[in-house]
Amino acid sequence: MEKFQTVKGRAIPMNRADVDTDQIISKEFLKRIERTGFGPFAFDEWKKDPDFVLNNAAFKGAPVMVTGPNFGCGSSREHAPWALEDMGLKAIIAPSFADIFRNNSAKIGLLTVVLPQEDCDYLISRSEELPSAEVVVDLATQTVSTADGSWSRRFEIDPFVKHCLLNGLDDIGLTLLEAEKITSFEQTRSGLLPATAALV
Repeated sequence: MEKFQTVKGRAIPMNRADVDTDQIISKEFLKRIERTGFGPFAFDEWKKDPDFVLNNAAFKGAPVMVTGPNFGCGSSREHAPWALEDMGLKAIIAPSFADIFRNNSAKIGLLTVVLPQEDCDYLISRSEELPSAEVVVDLATQTVSTADGSWSRRFEIDPFVKHCLLNGLDDIGLTLLEAEKITSFEQTRSGLLPATAALV
């Protein structure tokens, strides 16, 4: 996966609590086996409402979403963060996240930021009033700030997750870091152990 860079851009004000994974991506769109192509179907049911925030052209392509507590609850489907990433999101800010959703997001490089409710409310109101307003999410310094620097908050993140995001390391990438040790083990293991052989 790509290394996480500092994100600067508009923030989608998703002013809802308990947004579950079925609302993010409905089950009828889970037939694909690729990780891409889910973005257009994200929040499909809600998009039928003309007033739904993602129908506002001002937020098209915004890299940040600010939302309510318990985001990503419900089933453990990996397709939910896949769909959000495919929408172009790089970071989601909320008072809390469902644990499995947060873990699945980290594995694909989608940053989840926990801020107090009052800070999320401020950012949501700011984006609702001024859709062009930008926020800056800096993982290295663990800060979220307004682009003009007038407001800033620090967030906490697991050090290992931070390391993986900054260095673009998913599970495969972490395994490849040990490639030399794996190769050495394969070359020195006992010939008595089971092994595969090419068919003649």
